[in-house]
Amino acid sequence: MALAPLVLVGMNVVYAATAYPAGRLADRISPRVLLVAGIAALVVADVVLALAPGLAAFGVGIALWGLHMGFTEGVFSAMVADAAPASLRGTAFGVFNLLRGVLLMVASVVAGLLWDRVSPAATFLAGAALAASSLLLAKLVSPATVSGGQGRTERVRTP
Repeated sequence: MALAPLVLVGMNVVYAATAYPAGRLADRISPRVLLVAGIAALVVADVVLALAPGLAAFGVGIALWGLHMGFTEGVFSAMVADAAPASLRGTAFGVFNLLRGVLLMVASVVAGLLWDRVSPAATFLAGAALAASSLLLAKLVSPATVSGGQGRTERVRTP
């Protein structure tokens, strides 16, 4: 328990180190590619954290969790901005963050129940299963379906 704060420190260090390079990469390739890579990193992170035999493996899981955050957080914002018409962009971000907050609260309650009533490993394995199912969903849903064809279609390129 004394090392618990170091989990967030480690995750945030990797997140901070990868967010900018991932954002630059998202300007050059499809953000969907980074989103899928980030979700895949989360699946692996959750499995590693569920099965970690020691602190070194636990550290790898934490680093992969940070990589997931670095690859996905900025991409989510870019995807919301791309999908929303300019006149509704602020509303789109508000709705996105409202839904995200509500779903994070529900997920946290479910994770806490799994942790307390089943095991910590069950919490991470359930997270891995849900993240893997979102990968399948990402494959089934086309970008045109998500944006309705109304969002921006061109990406800003940086030198």
